[in-house]
Amino acid sequence: MANDVTDKLAVLIDADNARPAIVDGLLAEVAKYGTAHVKRIYGDWTGPNLNGWKSALLDHSIQPIQQFAYTSGKNATDSAMIIDAMDLLYSERFDGFCIVSSDSDFTRLASRIREAGLIVYGFGETKTPKPFVSACDKFIYTEVLVGANEDEEKATSAPMPAAELRGDTKLLNGLRNAIKDASDENGWAALGGVGSILNKRMPDFDSRNYGYAKLSGLIHGIGLFDIEERQHGNAKHVYVKLRAKGK
Repeated sequence: MANDVTDKLAVLIDADNARPAIVDGLLAEVAKYGTAHVKRIYGDWTGPNLNGWKSALLDHSIQPIQQFAYTSGKNATDSAMIIDAMDLLYSERFDGFCIVSSDSDFTRLASRIREAGLIVYGFGETKTPKPFVSACDKFIYTEVLVGANEDEEKATSAPMPAAELRGDTKLLNGLRNAIKDASDENGWAALGGVGSILNKRMPDFDSRNYGYAKLSGLIHGIGLFDIEERQHGNAKHVYVKLRAKGK
């Protein structure tokens, strides 16, 4: 999966399904993947429910797009955001899109952008429906992006205990399979290769979801894998291996 910080990205935010508290962490996360050449946020700015976003827009040069709620119970914001996304896609000026919403209505949009050969980063709360998560190349849960200066959960919560991690069958199977597939003839796998495989197979995989800032910390926390550092030139690289039973 492409991960070039020179990539030109379009950031589209559904204000009805995202909180202002994430904005600092969101844009910092986007900067890991590329440069936000377009930053737009969609909603009905005539109502009071989006007041919390207004100062954030000025501070971060995010362009508000007005979309009136024409009919009660219908989300016109989604349609406006999808139309804009397709216009930007057809302009052929971007390498990828960041779709910020917890709404499953953007599932087809994410799939369509990927069909065109562009990368899609999704951002939403843990309640986001699985089809939208799976439609993205990578999905980041916004709970891990909340700034430490907010009266909410920290960007990285307390690490989950080993017993709880070991009880997560999906996590353990994903790690084991990724290590096996990235390993050499001696069973050792470069941690970077393991992370790349995990991200391709599990778009929402993120060590921060388990309270660890990095994948190496998560693997250490589980305590079921052998880990070693190797010096390559001036850099140290981490390798992991499935631990033999009984150790």
